[in-house]
Amino acid sequence: MSSDPSTPVPTVRALQGGVLMGLANLVPGISGGTMILAIGLYEQFIAAVADVTRLRLRGSSIQFLAVMAVGLFAAVVIFSGVAVLLVTEYRPVMYALFIGMTLGGAPELWREARPLRPGTVAAVLVGIAAMAGFASFGGSAPLQATIPVLLLVGAAGASSMILPGISGSYVLLVLGMYDTVIGALSVSQLKESPAESLSIVVPVVIGAGLGIALLSNLLKALLQRFSAPSHGVLLGLLLGSVLGLYPFQQPVHPELAVRDVRKAVVAVVVDGEPSAEVAATVDSVDGEELAALARRWEGRTKGDLKRAGLQLERFSPGAFEVVSAVLLFLFGLVITRRLGRGGREPRS
Repeated sequence: MSSDPSTPVPTVRALQGGVLMGLANLVPGISGGTMILAIGLYEQFIAAVADVTRLRLRGSSIQFLAVMAVGLFAAVVIFSGVAVLLVTEYRPVMYALFIGMTLGGAPELWREARPLRPGTVAAVLVGIAAMAGFASFGGSAPLQATIPVLLLVGAAGASSMILPGISGSYVLLVLGMYDTVIGALSVSQLKESPAESLSIVVPVVIGAGLGIALLSNLLKALLQRFSAPSHGVLLGLLLGSVLGLYPFQQPVHPELAVRDVRKAVVAVVVDGEPSAEVAATVDSVDGEELAALARRWEGRTKGDLKRAGLQLERFSPGAFEVVSAVLLFLFGLVITRRLGRGGREPRS
């Protein structure tokens, strides 16, 4: 049998899950849910979140989530600069590593999806198709920022914390609400129009809380009552999450792929701040270069610039890049397999 989701998770494993979740959130295209699914902590995570949202405040659930939060925060604080540098400068090897880490959880998850029946196979295919469709879906026209829409946007964005393979910022881009929501969170907007910002942020936060509560409890019930097909869908989501991580890609607009440079361009193009003053805060760009970038991207919104920074194109790798990617893929595979085996009991 698989491990009981209500069984307390050792502190070290919870910390490992939080660290991997934090690292995943630093890499574009990876979600924290993918990593905790790969190492075998997904059911425990869902059960703990479901308990807390139903105010069933068990000590084991609170401790598990608290330790994970510590690991996640530590990973983001300690490794954010390194992760951004590696993804920006060495994207092929980093993506190869995360593909290996993601797929390393597939064998154990497949064990949970047995016995092999047509319904389970169909569930796997549904999960893969869902991720393929999500990866290929482009941004839409912005929705009207009404309270019902903002509540739904918050609920949809919260899925990135629960469902593997889904990025919260990408959900906002797909829904055409990135500018609205992220803009409302900016310090300048909060200072200039606090009431307007809160009128957006509060419904989104409420929607996110409701979305997490409903989705976690729904997933907990499905995993308990329909174990094989539910694990089949999760396996499909896991497999499908690597579709957008083909290693040998490079940014279409490298100047916008660097976060600090993109923020500087946004400051000039969207906020209208003087380019020389903004450039002084960014080591990799000077005032003249920033002015040229601002002219090139004039008239674009923050969401447009974010979307352009995420665009990738394939390139033909050299022998060294292929060998490095393969070795890191295998390394990532081994890491996740070892972590996953440490937290699962063999099925009877």
